[in-house]
Amino acid sequence: MVTRTVTDGVPNGGVSFWYTQIGLPTPLPPLPGDRDCDVCIVGGGLTGLWTAYYLAKADPGLRITVLEAEFAGYGASGRNGGWLSAELAGTADAYAEGPHGRAGVERLAAELRATVDEVIGVCDRHGIDADIVRNGVLYVARSPAQLARLAADAGDGGGRALTAAEARERINVTGVLGGWYDPDCARVQPAKLVRGLARVVGELGVTVYERTRVTEILPGRARTPHGTVRATHVLRCLEGYTAGLAGHRRSWLPMNSAIVVTEPLDADRWAAIGWANSELLGDNAHAYCYAQRTADGRIALGGRGVPYRFGSRTDVDGMTQRRTIASLRTTLARLFPAAADVPLAHAWCGVLGVPRDWCASVGLDPRTGLGWAGGYVGSGLTATNLAGRTLRDLVLGDATGLVDLPWTNRRVRAWEPEPVRWLGVRGLYALYRHADRREDRGLPRTSRFGRLATALAGR
Repeated sequence: MVTRTVTDGVPNGGVSFWYTQIGLPTPLPPLPGDRDCDVCIVGGGLTGLWTAYYLAKADPGLRITVLEAEFAGYGASGRNGGWLSAELAGTADAYAEGPHGRAGVERLAAELRATVDEVIGVCDRHGIDADIVRNGVLYVARSPAQLARLAADAGDGGGRALTAAEARERINVTGVLGGWYDPDCARVQPAKLVRGLARVVGELGVTVYERTRVTEILPGRARTPHGTVRATHVLRCLEGYTAGLAGHRRSWLPMNSAIVVTEPLDADRWAAIGWANSELLGDNAHAYCYAQRTADGRIALGGRGVPYRFGSRTDVDGMTQRRTIASLRTTLARLFPAAADVPLAHAWCGVLGVPRDWCASVGLDPRTGLGWAGGYVGSGLTATNLAGRTLRDLVLGDATGLVDLPWTNRRVRAWEPEPVRWLGVRGLYALYRHADRREDRGLPRTSRFGRLATALAGR
């Protein structure tokens, strides 16, 4: 039973607002006992579902089993901000340190850009109506330091710089000094996307067991309280929930992100704000925010909130903290004064997977049959599809260009043990917020506190 509460008059949790629009699904039956299959996928989020989809399309004879602890799309796949973007988790320099160099990073970036249209194409072919609008993303700078970072970072991808007037013409964000527009991004209603994909995967003959929590993954098998699934390949697709597996407590950090969504805005407020074309919106602060204009005329706005829970714990059905809701409400009013008095309709949070070097990866050990994908650091809505296609090729042994990208079989060291992990993340975001406060007062360059935090993070 998914629970929801009310915090200061705002519905809180219950997984996400996106599910209030479509309704929570009735979970499928759990694993009925020991089973054998060819490929066992652990995790029913977008990574696992895309992997199952492409494997089933490539080889309809494969026996594919997906094991999900709650219901498909329960985690970040059904709670995110709805950015189908070409963003790459981590930095280009980090990926370029591998054997593929800068050319490999460029190939990975190009694949991610093409993947935006791949996802849209799959939705079109299978009748998945996920409120998709492909009108790009606008990044705004609201301080001189943010503007300097935007000029240095945004040019790594596609798009173009905007003057302050050009940025405000798209979305009238208060205090904008300049912006960057990237066309390779689409708005998505996350729950509609993941539940639509779950439907298609079932129609392709993939067996999905829900309410089946995997406690341990070993070569050739996945163990659950309901029985063991034996398979030639066992693929870990758990993202922020990876720490719940035996032996993986320090593999990926479960970082928290929270979102609030308003009641629908009236025509006068939208006239003041603009935002007629449904671009996604982000800023260039250290403790950044992200937003979308929803299909029914609301503003959904997210940010980091309380970034990490001691011991790699995760939330309870998406419920977030009172102070996080208050902080996001303040951010909303600061960006859009016209929306300052619009009531909030919902608040929730979710976890995302963060590797120690903040870079995503996908891989398969042919000796053991164990594979994985994830560590998207909040930029996974598009990357999950590319990861699923890459896992398909690795499992089938197809020597395609996807298996030779710089994120393939990338491994990094584990996170520090507690309490060092908790203290480190807490200190990291304290530094970032202090840096933002200094930069908001007009500092012309990135605060030394922000530079120190980035260095300590290993980003």
